[in-house]
Amino acid sequence: MNSSHTNAERQSLIMRAIWMLIFFFVWQIAEVVLLVVVVAQLVMRALNGKVNESLRGFGDSLSQYVAQIGRFATFNTDRKPWPMSDWPLPRPADIETPPPAASDVPKEPQA
Repeated sequence: MNSSHTNAERQSLIMRAIWMLIFFFVWQIAEVVLLVVVVAQLVMRALNGKVNESLRGFGDSLSQYVAQIGRFATFNTDRKPWPMSDWPLPRPADIETPPPAASDVPKEPQA
């Protein structure tokens, strides 16, 4: 019985390795697509003064997808990325807050 359990684990690991190889190639394609999105956003920002919201959302989803591939490949999760699971939804853009003004920074007590 122990032999069959070891054999099942080995087959499972072989299947995971095949999936990892497939997702490695998908990762390579996704990187190129992400580069195109980055360059397109840069050009649109330079020409129009604002980013394209559709591309922003797609870029965020694609970034999350690449992260999912990395998490699967590094054994941080057993959940396979898209198309075996749902495509990641874009998150709202980060809202950056300005750094505190010098007058807002608490002063250290003098000894």
